[in-house]
Amino acid sequence: MFCRATRFQRRTLFAAAGFTTMAAIMSAAAAEGVSLFKIVTPKDEMFVGLTKEDIARLGTGSAVEQLSKKIAADGQMTIWQYGVKHDADGKLVFGPIAKVSVFAAGVVRIEPYKAAYDVLAPAP
Repeated sequence: MFCRATRFQRRTLFAAAGFTTMAAIMSAAAAEGVSLFKIVTPKDEMFVGLTKEDIARLGTGSAVEQLSKKIAADGQMTIWQYGVKHDADGKLVFGPIAKVSVFAAGVVRIEPYKAAYDVLAPAP
């Protein structure tokens, strides 16, 4: 049996879809400038994020290559560690946890990472 939605129900559904789409666009726009990387060490792995400005300061070329060159040249780098957490609305997001130092001696591999959740930019 086919159930027809009332005019009010259709309007409510369209409004809810619009708000959901708008929220997704806003969260994506907030994190547009954040690139994520997975840093692998012999003991564990961690996820870090760089803003577009941070990447621009590293130089030209691919972001992962410039990040690895910077860590190797300086011996260490302080960077935002990222992880899964809840945002203000209680939704799971991938956001900055803490500033950490990464030492070249412990890094085995750095690779680009694509998060399954929305990504939050670090607070200025």
